[in-house]
Amino acid sequence: MNLDIITLFPEMYDGFLNTSIIKRGIEGDKITVNLHQLRDYSTCIHKRVDDYAYGGGAGMVLMVEPVVKAINDLKTKDSLVILTTPQGSVYKQSIATDLSKESHLIIICGHYEGYDERIRDYVDLELSIGDYVLTGGEIPSMVIIDSITRLIPGVIKEDSHLADSFSNSLLDYPTYTKPREFDGKIVPEVLLSGHHANIDQWRYERQLKKTKELRPDLLKEEHYE
Repeated sequence: MNLDIITLFPEMYDGFLNTSIIKRGIEGDKITVNLHQLRDYSTCIHKRVDDYAYGGGAGMVLMVEPVVKAINDLKTKDSLVILTTPQGSVYKQSIATDLSKESHLIIICGHYEGYDERIRDYVDLELSIGDYVLTGGEIPSMVIIDSITRLIPGVIKEDSHLADSFSNSLLDYPTYTKPREFDGKIVPEVLLSGHHANIDQWRYERQLKKTKELRPDLLKEEHYE
């Protein structure tokens, strides 16, 4: 998968791209991540990419021209263009799964007060990582990159993400490791039994219990059949 990130702050990605799963995906040629400085697409002498909003109001707004120039420069017939914005669809695991099957993603990181509204005519998908506002779109873009990279075959073992929270619309089951007993708290006996069918059933029941207690909104009728 190829990922092109349009940003005003490419330096924010230095540590992110050089650690853990992302680094493994890049070194294994499973993903490529290219950072593009939005100011390089400015037609202004001082490389300006923002201006005051028509009609007044606080803050600066990203101009349409440099953003569209960047999109047109990077876009191919296989590209999916994503805009990070609080007004977008709330990001979730099913979207991450769909995006992990794409061959080329272009992610636009906003900044300042917002975008010129006309930019929306040039994107395919608008995404929000939650109902709150951040300084810019760099962190949301990292969330998107991280969540889809681990789903790409060969980056991590498939079993590692098949049982993740939200993979079956439920939260993950409880997990334990050594020591068997700590401060009077003991690992459930079923996990030590070696009986895989019983362990799977226990884990599913705990997924249901945890989801019902913490995120009942995730439950679907299929889990009660």
